[in-house]
Amino acid sequence: MSRRPPDYAIIGTVLTLLAVGLVMVFSSSSVRALGETQDAYHYLKRQLAWAILGLGAMFAVMRVDYWEVRKHARLFFLLTLLTLILVLIPGVGLTAGGARRWLGFGAMRFQPSELMKLAIVVYMAWALSRASGRIHDFARGVLPYVVLLGLVFFLVLQQPDLGTAVAIGGTVIVMIFAAGARVAHLIYLGLAAVPVLIYAVVGAEYRMSRWLAFVDPFADPQGSGFHIIQALYALGSGGLFGLGLGNSRQKFFYLPAEHTDFIFAILGEELGFVGGVFVIGLFLILAWRGFNVAMSAPDSFSSLVATGVTSMVVFQALLNIGVVSGILPITGVPLPLVSFGGSSLVPTLAGIGILLNISRHRRVA
Repeated sequence: MSRRPPDYAIIGTVLTLLAVGLVMVFSSSSVRALGETQDAYHYLKRQLAWAILGLGAMFAVMRVDYWEVRKHARLFFLLTLLTLILVLIPGVGLTAGGARRWLGFGAMRFQPSELMKLAIVVYMAWALSRASGRIHDFARGVLPYVVLLGLVFFLVLQQPDLGTAVAIGGTVIVMIFAAGARVAHLIYLGLAAVPVLIYAVVGAEYRMSRWLAFVDPFADPQGSGFHIIQALYALGSGGLFGLGLGNSRQKFFYLPAEHTDFIFAILGEELGFVGGVFVIGLFLILAWRGFNVAMSAPDSFSSLVATGVTSMVVFQALLNIGVVSGILPITGVPLPLVSFGGSSLVPTLAGIGILLNISRHRRVA
């Protein structure tokens, strides 16, 4: 099949989100960076370097035949699974903030769980495309992939990182549905997952305190409810058009994780409701075009990859914005393409590169 131009709407949307992210990373982090390193541009320079690397990966992957990606799906997944195991070994995995989530040394570190988001999408697309004839059979066509998902979920939860585990789980379930699984089977899985999630929350004191803070953040305003209260103050003070770019008050050490997990709160404070809706609209456009690529893909593997990549980005965006706005309990996931952090940005852009690659092979009605 002859190659077509890539989906320019996806490219434009991604570049716009990246530009918004770079501006907001600088605006939200400048005060912290000045206090920590005496360089207000410290986090911006790092994010810009990651963005350039990620864009290089995106455009490179866009030009490689996606069947090459399929050939290496198992190896990619197994190597990433190995890194998830390595990160849990004391002395190997790097610890920060009470969590052991990183590999590397010094400033050169990455989160294996972020790479797993892409690895499991590619692997599941490969496996599910081969299992299309038995996907209606729960024992042979669904359960093996649920067991594999359970293993990944368990390893990520040990870091601990419930937010990423939920994001991975949600993405895989969408892919299993898109592969043709029976809705009844997925409902049963959803019901079976409820006690697991309850145990995950109740079994860790900090997760339980986050849940209680979600129910009533003002019950402990200086403790577990602090993050969400400060985020709501930021969003509320932004009003319709915001306080103006760079004029956030919450970034002056009131709101924690202001340039990472809670960057949307600073965006809402400085750019207002209009700015927040603009960013949400960009993710909706990405969802529309991404699922359009999935529906017009030439084969089941590429269709499932496109579904997985799109679901991964959009589902994580929904989680992040839901947490910041108080709709969901705090889970600690970054806003894709916007939040500071190369571990999230580079794999996300590489995944979008695969999506753009598939868009070049799309069927035209």
